[in-house]
Amino acid sequence: MLNALEVVTTVVVGLMVGVEFSVAFIMNRILDALPEDSGQLGHAHGGRMLGALMPFWYVGSLVLVVIWVVAGWHHDGAGLVATAGALLIVSVIMSILLLVPINNRNKTWTPDNRPADWKQQLHRWGRYHYVRVAVIIAAFTLLVAALA
Repeated sequence: MLNALEVVTTVVVGLMVGVEFSVAFIMNRILDALPEDSGQLGHAHGGRMLGALMPFWYVGSLVLVVIWVVAGWHHDGAGLVATAGALLIVSVIMSILLLVPINNRNKTWTPDNRPADWKQQLHRWGRYHYVRVAVIIAAFTLLVAALA
């Protein structure tokens, strides 16, 4: 049973990393290259879609890691899993304090109501997101190492 939990947790976290990596290095660049207001509208729509899904994915990943730590505490790799859990906690805190406030504003913007500094706000979100991606990649790497 522990083996199945380890694999499911690693896959769930790995998929989350893949989505967030794609947002950072592919989707944002595509949206930023679109003409006129299309990019900003795409960012707003993406913020609504992923903003509804990602909280469950982040918290669900963290819950799975906590269960893995508790269930496998006396097994090899428990320290790696606990450290991965700590990194996921950091990513959730970063999200709540830094990224979600910007996203909550962004998802309501249209070309008619967006603030003058909307591009700067999206770039700030992007910089925070790069750091968050690095944190969750590190967590994922630790989970993979714990499987060995």
